[in-house]
Amino acid sequence: MSLTLASEEIAGSPEFRHLSTIGGIAVDLRYASPNNFVGRDLYSPFDCAWLHRDAAAALERVVGWLRANRPDCTPLVLDALRPQRVQQQLWDSLADTGLQMYLASPQRGSIHSYGMALDITLLDAHGRELDMGTRFDDMTDLSHPALEEDFLAAGTLTGQQVANRRLLREAMLQAGFFGIRTEWWHFDCGDRELVRQTFRRVL
Repeated sequence: MSLTLASEEIAGSPEFRHLSTIGGIAVDLRYASPNNFVGRDLYSPFDCAWLHRDAAAALERVVGWLRANRPDCTPLVLDALRPQRVQQQLWDSLADTGLQMYLASPQRGSIHSYGMALDITLLDAHGRELDMGTRFDDMTDLSHPALEEDFLAAGTLTGQQVANRRLLREAMLQAGFFGIRTEWWHFDCGDRELVRQTFRRVL
C-alpha cells in the first residue's frame, strides 16, 4: 500500500470519515475561509472536513464524555485533515518570521496531514466559543499550555480562561488525544511518530 494519498482520493477511501458523520459536533474549518493567519481560503476546491477513522472514533468519545459531564458544551472543530500541500503553504507563509516553530516541517509531516490531529475548542450552550485567553492560531507565549500557571499567577490569564482550557484538555485526553506544549487548541490522536510510520499522508 502506498504511504501517501491524494486529496482527490479521500472521499473514496475507507480509512477516512467525513466530519458530517460525527454527531454532536460543530465545524468551522478556519483554513477553508479567510479567518486564519494567512487571510485566505487555503482548502478550496478540496473538502477537508475529514478525519482518519481512528481519530473520528476518538472524537465521538469526546462528544460522549461532554454529554455526560458538561452537556452545556459542544466541540467546535477548527481544523482536521490538512493536506501536505496546505501545510507547505502555511510553512512558506511564515518563512523569516521566527514563527515556524508553531508548525510541523512539511518535510517531516504534520499529523494533520494524516487525518490524525484536531484543532478544536468548545462552544457554550448559546453557541459561543469559550474564552481560552487567546484566539485560535495565536502565535504567542500566551497560547502555550506549558506556561499557563505562570500567566495565571501574573494575572495575564484569568482563572476562568485556564479552567476552560483544562476542560478542553480533560475531554480530549480521556478520549486518547494528546496535547502539545505550544497550542491549547491542538491535539494529536495517538503517538505522532507511530502515525508518521504507519498511516498514509494526504498530499
